[in-house]
Amino acid sequence: MSESRIYGGQAVMEGVMMRGRRNMAVAVRAPNGEIAVYQEPLKMGKWTERARPLPFIRGVFMLWDTMVLGMRSLVFSANVGLIEGNVKENRDAAEDDLTGTALWVTVGVSIIFSIALFFVLPLAITGFLDRYIASDTLSNVVEGIIRLAILVGYMLLIGRMNDIKRVFSYHGAEHKTINAYEAGDDLTVENVRNHSISHPRCGTGFLLVVVLLSIFVFALLGRPDWFWRISSRIFLVPVIAAMAYEFIKLTAQYYENTLIRILVAPSMALQRLTTRPPDDGMLEVAIVSFKRVQAAEGEISEADAEHEDVVPVDESGIPLEPAQEQPATAPEPATSTAS
Repeated sequence: MSESRIYGGQAVMEGVMMRGRRNMAVAVRAPNGEIAVYQEPLKMGKWTERARPLPFIRGVFMLWDTMVLGMRSLVFSANVGLIEGNVKENRDAAEDDLTGTALWVTVGVSIIFSIALFFVLPLAITGFLDRYIASDTLSNVVEGIIRLAILVGYMLLIGRMNDIKRVFSYHGAEHKTINAYEAGDDLTVENVRNHSISHPRCGTGFLLVVVLLSIFVFALLGRPDWFWRISSRIFLVPVIAAMAYEFIKLTAQYYENTLIRILVAPSMALQRLTTRPPDDGMLEVAIVSFKRVQAAEGEISEADAEHEDVVPVDESGIPLEPAQEQPATAPEPATSTAS
């Protein structure tokens, strides 16, 4: 498939965000059963645009943009969930949005928490075991195993929460929809239902690749003193993430190759922890979001993207006035990773 027609997405609370190369859309099931949809053109920074053609370097910028967009989408879905009664009658609802400084602080705290939990904590635990480990390489392997155990344990733990279970089901709906599109099927609930809840470009698989690559990268450093060991676990994260991005991108491109399928088998298996079979209502929401992006990218007509019970809303989840229209964009091609 042409890179210009590769789509990705992310599950949010009671909905799905889909993105193309130049546009994104979020569809969320509102409390009254309507589907609130927000769509906008993607506004990438000039550095992200310049880095897009550059292997490895592009991964850092693309992942940063993806993280910010994902956080905004989660906030949007939460706002829609807070709207009570009929969505169409809430045009005067108070705006309760996370933007500007608050958004950047939230993203920053999320990054710090992730690095502390998945990189610094495993190193600290390994520090207590190092007195019994003579080999530098073995020490780094043990640290990697601990990091993997924390990652899997974290996924298992949050997967027990009822709200997260529903998010994981929407994650499955996102994958099924993209799989159906890439298989060339018409995007109907009946067709999408038959596809897999796993996908080779999934963000869960990306995390596994980051963990495995970190073992090799840190093993090259041996066991320097603690200052440099801790510093490496912080400052080399973007480097490892960029390498993982290229690996995911390459393996997804050649996924039909038997050897590639073997390489990504652990990644596909791990996705079972963060995906659940969706119901038809969830599939409907994912399809609405995907078609909205397709229309914005110029791949289908606006009429083909229409769906009953859809309510166009603004970024805060407040329904638009009838005269308002969401920003139109010129057709441009799409790329991202499925999450």
